[in-house]
Amino acid sequence: QVQLVESGGGLVQAGDSLRLVCATSGLAFSTYGMVWFRQAPGKERAFVAGITGSGSSASYADSVKGRFSISRDNAKKAVYLQMNALKLEDTAVYYCAARSALVTGRWDSETMKYWGKGILVTVSS
Repeated sequence: QVQLVESGGGLVQAGDSLRLVCATSGLAFSTYGMVWFRQAPGKERAFVAGITGSGSSASYADSVKGRFSISRDNAKKAVYLQMNALKLEDTAVYYCAARSALVTGRWDSETMKYWGKGILVTVSS
């Protein structure tokens, strides 16, 4: 049974940093691209960052470039999202997702095979 479990969320102030962790099990982890999405209140789920199975390539949404960093540890079967200089508009439920490394192209949510349940990040002023 495949499980993706997010942790590390919470309430922080604008300008603070936070690191999200997505721990996985039951997954041939290195053969999956890993992605972070987020869904803000009243908005659709949106791509945040993605990383290839080997970790050699990463992509970011324009809104988080230069502030967020995605990384992975294939030995620990975990993916991380380091979030710096957090802004009010980063408030959202953050989801971890996985798709086969054989799938290429945009990191669209429709191409994801597995999802975590999400974790709330709240940024206050």
